[in-house]
Amino acid sequence: MPSRLESEHLKSDLILPWTIAGIMLIILGVYLTVCHVMGNQLQQQLPENQRVLVRTIFYACAIALFPMTNLIRHIQLRLNQTMPGNDSAKKRYLVTIMVSMSLIESVGIMGFVMFILGDDFNTLYIFIGMSVLGLFLYRPKLEEYYEIVEARSKQNLPGNKNN
Repeated sequence: MPSRLESEHLKSDLILPWTIAGIMLIILGVYLTVCHVMGNQLQQQLPENQRVLVRTIFYACAIALFPMTNLIRHIQLRLNQTMPGNDSAKKRYLVTIMVSMSLIESVGIMGFVMFILGDDFNTLYIFIGMSVLGLFLYRPKLEEYYEIVEARSKQNLPGNKNN
C-alpha cells in the first residue's frame, strides 16, 4: 500500500471520479423529484399489457447490466494497467469510472421511463434503488487506482522494453 503522502496524492487524483459519482447520484435524485412534483403531467398511460412487457424487458436488462458492468470494469482495469500508451493512470481510471457509472445510471433511467409510461412510484423506487446500489458497488476505489499507478510506473522504468 502507498505511504501516507502517496495516499493523500492518490486521493486528490480521485476528486474528479468522485465528483462524477456524486453528479450521477444527484441526477437520480432529480428523477425522483421531477416524478414527485410533475408526476401527473409526465405520465402517459400505456396499456397495462404493453407496460408489463416493457417493465419485464427493463428488469431483465437491469439485472444483466450488473454483471456486465462488473466484467467491463474488470477488463478496463486490467487494460489500464497493461495497455501501452501515453495516457496517465488518472485519465485511464477516469474513463473506467465514467463507463461504469453511465452503465449503472441507465438502470435509474429505465425506472424514470417506466414512470412516464404509467407505472407507479414503486417501480421507480426499485429501479432508482438498484441504480444507487450500482453507484455504490462501482464507486471510485483508492486500491484500484493505486494498482493502475503502480503498474504504469513499472512500465515506465528506464531500460524497460516498452519505452
